[in-house]
Amino acid sequence: MSYRIFTDTSANLSTDTTEALGITVVPLSYILNGEELMCTDTRKFDGAGYYGAIRKHASVNTSQVNPYRFEEYMEPALQAGDDILYVGMSSGISGSFASAKMAIEQLKAKYPERDLRAVDTLCASLAEGIVVLKAVEYVNAGMDIDEIERKLNELSYSMCQIFMVDDLMHLRRTGRLSNAVALAGSVLQIKPLLIGDEQGKIVCIKKERGRRRAIEGLAKVYEKYVENAGENIVGIAHADCAEDAEHLAARLREIAPPKDIIIECYEPVTGAHVGPDTLALFFVGKPGFRSDR
Repeated sequence: MSYRIFTDTSANLSTDTTEALGITVVPLSYILNGEELMCTDTRKFDGAGYYGAIRKHASVNTSQVNPYRFEEYMEPALQAGDDILYVGMSSGISGSFASAKMAIEQLKAKYPERDLRAVDTLCASLAEGIVVLKAVEYVNAGMDIDEIERKLNELSYSMCQIFMVDDLMHLRRTGRLSNAVALAGSVLQIKPLLIGDEQGKIVCIKKERGRRRAIEGLAKVYEKYVENAGENIVGIAHADCAEDAEHLAARLREIAPPKDIIIECYEPVTGAHVGPDTLALFFVGKPGFRSDR
């Protein structure tokens, strides 16, 4: 069987990467000042302009992708005789994975001879992206699909996702923060550190006073939880704060140099929820990270 790998724009992989590796990306939608848009080519995305507009109080929101869009993107692969492995954004923060599953069930009925699989990464941004890159590696190695699915599920649960936001308003507004009530009293210069928990939902684990201390807090989490750093890819996503991303990358290289560090500007859909000046860190870590409070 020949498996075509699908993901969504939340994976935050550059268009250069997805094109080079043959990954099909199903675009998610965002709404900026009333206009529905999709980012289908990261080379054309103006991150500074987008997050600058949000800083100036532009209206931004997202909408759940419907099953038809997944069918639209996946069906040509099935018609070409390919099977499908979809590696998607956490069901804990978005209904997009449920839409993908609905589309897959419809397509299974229409193409019973084809094999369609879906992996819920319990992740977003480059944590999801790193799992997608592993899927490509496993498929290219000719690994059995059941083994691939098992390994991707294990990897997804081992992904550490920790990030700092400049303003909790965006996560509260879009309902993405699981313990928003507990954070309602945050004050100026308090920077919360948030993680993806066992269900892939976003929860706060700590509050730091000041941005530099919060960035150092990310580095300390890496130091505590990173496992086999030299064998792994680390992801850093930023919402128009590239200098902070480079500073964090330098700290990680001092602590435990990884095999590679991917730095990307947050794509607009996930970025609409986390807001400008968010800085996020993703890596494979020791057991217990998701449940450690």
